[in-house]
Amino acid sequence: MLTDIEIAQSATMLPITEIAKQIGLSEDELELYGKYKAKLSKDVWNRLKDKEDGKLVLVTAINPTPAGEGKTTTTVGLGQAMAKINKKAIIALREPSLGPVMGVKGGAAGGGYAQVVPMEDINLHFTGDMHALTAANNLLCALVDNHIKQGNALGIDPTKVIFPRAMDMNDRALRETVIGLGGSINGTPREDGFVITVASELMAILCLAADLSDLKERIGRVIIGYTYAGKEVTAADLGAQGAMTALLKDAIKPNLVQTLENTPCLMHGGPFANIAHGCNSIQATKIALKLADYVITEAGFGADLGAEKFLDIKCRAAGLKPSAVVIVATVRALKYNGGVAKANLSEENLDALKAGIVNLGKHIENMRKYNVNVLVAINRFGTDTEAELSYIADYCKEQGAEFALSEVFADGGNGGVELAEKLVDILDNKESHFAPIYDANLPIKEKIETIVKEIYGGDGVSYTPAAEKQIKTLTENGYDKLPICMAKTQYSLSDDASLLGRPEGFTVTVKEVKAYAGAGFVTVLTGSIMTMPGLPKLPAACNIDVDNDGTITGLF
Repeated sequence: MLTDIEIAQSATMLPITEIAKQIGLSEDELELYGKYKAKLSKDVWNRLKDKEDGKLVLVTAINPTPAGEGKTTTTVGLGQAMAKINKKAIIALREPSLGPVMGVKGGAAGGGYAQVVPMEDINLHFTGDMHALTAANNLLCALVDNHIKQGNALGIDPTKVIFPRAMDMNDRALRETVIGLGGSINGTPREDGFVITVASELMAILCLAADLSDLKERIGRVIIGYTYAGKEVTAADLGAQGAMTALLKDAIKPNLVQTLENTPCLMHGGPFANIAHGCNSIQATKIALKLADYVITEAGFGADLGAEKFLDIKCRAAGLKPSAVVIVATVRALKYNGGVAKANLSEENLDALKAGIVNLGKHIENMRKYNVNVLVAINRFGTDTEAELSYIADYCKEQGAEFALSEVFADGGNGGVELAEKLVDILDNKESHFAPIYDANLPIKEKIETIVKEIYGGDGVSYTPAAEKQIKTLTENGYDKLPICMAKTQYSLSDDASLLGRPEGFTVTVKEVKAYAGAGFVTVLTGSIMTMPGLPKLPAACNIDVDNDGTITGLF
């Protein structure tokens, strides 16, 4: 079989103006970035806002493993399959981050014959949104240090600056830094650090902002640190929000691209789900709901992270009511959860499958707690045996969960027809009564403990002394009524990446709690989670090349 990039490079793309026409957008409502990419103008929402919404479907997955789950591939393939059964659907995805593209994961535009194109552009610079966010983030940092250098009229305590610099690359050496060295001409020395751009609060703000004015207001609320007297200092106090918003005036506009089968896709924003809220922008999702009868979107990593945050943060903020959740699972990943080494996953092993399938069971149970309809997508790999596939099917029946086989990686939209038909049947015949898992007005600790006990299956939560103090301060400052954004390993339901399957009897350790006042949530860091990833021993970047004609190879 051809590689992902070879498949993408052989695709017949339509001009993006034709894709726009399919969903009722005029050329005047597009801002073209070449022939195959465009941003939607700010006038689109004003024209569409009074139209009836289509039905919203979230695609999520079991906990990710090295074996692969194919969540984005399933999302894209499902969108293509909806077209095969003559349904008007739009896919709404996040933008890839350069860090994972150059690190372990590679590209994030789907795979096989279920991809979004132009694949190389999307995975690299796309329309520049990531760069704009990085620039805006670091402008604020520069203004903070300049203010301290130029007399510090606000009385900012250099040891209590909490807003970090950002870079859209995995670079562990930048996690902890010292800046301002070299004498007073270079500013005040202090400890600092970098987060990956997709973990920046600005990324969350971009994805949760209703429009440009809301974006600017939210940016103004960003807490950069504290004064010597312990008072919060915000971006607005520095007069930074205007220039930062100017840098983001185009980045806030959703991007329109297409799949290999010319299905429309709105791709916008890209927060990680393990260290951020893991969903594409509210703007893109709401516009898609006005343009199509069905919107297929995804949230990052497993349902314990991405889906929980989609349902408890994004849907709450935007007033969205999803009609169904699709949970992607694979034989290989479930066997890995059952203790099989990656090298042996191609061998039939029903005992391991039985041991690992409880991970899927927990995610089915969790999604039902939100009162939404659940459909399991069994993403088929070539090494799966009929006995293994039958075991998963029987398990889903025992759980009372609808399921369908998906073969979109190998067969594109045609491989997802069964899944699409099953989904439409659910949407047409079963009502959803979505509700978040917790009341945002509960105290911070109660919200954290609800997520840990109800979603992760843990026994409780322990807090470091620093976290206890931070929760007390946040409560005193009025941030206790905000939703919770848990930063946790994606590999386990617990905060310990080594605990696979469905762990029980564990306690989650909270080591840091901070308010993202602009985004409108409280971020809770657990375990050993890092907001700046590192590169592996052999980064994916080492396999990427470009020839004299500009053709890229090795990008997957």
